[in-house]
Amino acid sequence: MHYDQWPIGIAVASDGRIFTTYTRGDYDYTLGVVVNETAEEPYPNRALNLPPDQLNTSWHGIPFGVGTEGAFISVQAVYITSQTASRPETLWVLDTGRPTIHNNKGEPSMPYAQPGGPKLCAVSLANNTVYRTYTFPADVHFPDSYLNDLRFDLRSNVSDTSGEGIAYLVDSSNEGRPGFIMVDLGTGESWRRLTQDPSVLRGPQDVPSYQGHPFYLRQKGSPTQWQLEGLDGIQLSPDGKTMYYSPLSTNYLWSVPTASLREHGNALAEIHAHANVSNHGQRGGNANGFEGDSNGLIYQLMPEHNAVYYYDPADGQTHGFVRDPRILWPDGASNGEDGYMYININQLPYQPAWNNGQDLRTYPGAILRCKLPGNGTKITSLYE
Repeated sequence: MHYDQWPIGIAVASDGRIFTTYTRGDYDYTLGVVVNETAEEPYPNRALNLPPDQLNTSWHGIPFGVGTEGAFISVQAVYITSQTASRPETLWVLDTGRPTIHNNKGEPSMPYAQPGGPKLCAVSLANNTVYRTYTFPADVHFPDSYLNDLRFDLRSNVSDTSGEGIAYLVDSSNEGRPGFIMVDLGTGESWRRLTQDPSVLRGPQDVPSYQGHPFYLRQKGSPTQWQLEGLDGIQLSPDGKTMYYSPLSTNYLWSVPTASLREHGNALAEIHAHANVSNHGQRGGNANGFEGDSNGLIYQLMPEHNAVYYYDPADGQTHGFVRDPRILWPDGASNGEDGYMYININQLPYQPAWNNGQDLRTYPGAILRCKLPGNGTKITSLYE
């Protein structure tokens, strides 16, 4: 349970360790590991978590996140891939490089990113050290990009890669250019696909309902508005051939062949990707994070319904998995090798930043777990 910082991302290791992330404002650290039922500590150490007074800089009065490659600025998401013959069990850390700041009136804003700040880091869970860091060129990650989620295929026979694996990342920018970013984990090359495709854009004037109350975004010092975030949840099929995804503020599930995301070095690659998008219909509400299991089920976190649903590709339908009044904004989920889903509950719609500076959350935050159906477990088939 969380009595101080409210977690965003979550990942569960094979040895049972639980890692959580905290997007930065005033929080003391941005990546932690759970040490008991009520406490965490910075991970891998405090030195790699920049202190709050070192997160931002400015240029001609315009605020930017710092361009520090060697430390964490504001980590949004984490994901764990299993040990392979050439790679240790790895905690992948996705750093947005864009911490929240407040002016002297307490009004929040998010500075632009600068090169070096947004990054993907590989941390060995065998020795708790960063063994590789990937950054992005200016035509892949824009100053207003926001890195939100990540998935991996580490198999050597994946097409259009160096054979050392590929990362699929989400740019969920609410400032206009959401899409996918791919990273070849061997060469470090990165590229974009489906930028501003209709399937990744936010829903127009979407008004979700939480606990029976219609929700509008009310940020201190800003006009009342709608949730602006586009592409959010993503999940690979167990065979790695299909990427399922959805914006936060729509009710539709989409997919695209991963081969269409990996294709690059071809002038028609973006056209091919747009042409291969599939719509799987409505699911019954907005969805936040995604997960998947060894049975091929695509789990979708449903904050409007205090629930987790799953899409079954075998019958093309969405089904209920678990519903509980304690599931107050399920922000992240991680399926463990023990056959359980671990869910972060952080009451995000009630945070001060969305309610004119008033904190409406009820402590504590929590991590809940539930048994996966059909003896499902973490997908490991993509890491062999």
